[in-house]
Amino acid sequence: MTKLFIARLTGPGGDRPLITVRAAAEGEARLFLEAAYPEDVIADVAEPGEWISDSDTGAKTGDVREHPGVTWQPPSSLAG
Repeated sequence: MTKLFIARLTGPGGDRPLITVRAAAEGEARLFLEAAYPEDVIADVAEPGEWISDSDTGAKTGDVREHPGVTWQPPSSLAG
């Protein structure tokens, strides 16, 4: 079963919008992100906590989606 992860990536042009990825675990999510964005630096990957989206976040393992207009915020369970 897959879980939803949110990610913050920085590319050659700066920060990307929020990215979601479906994976079994964080390590697998990072692999999918590295394959989809080989030139980018993965700054953060986390389970989204209470985050809710009205955008399609995919359903299958390996679904990677950008969410234009949405910026990274630490998940509420990690906010300090």
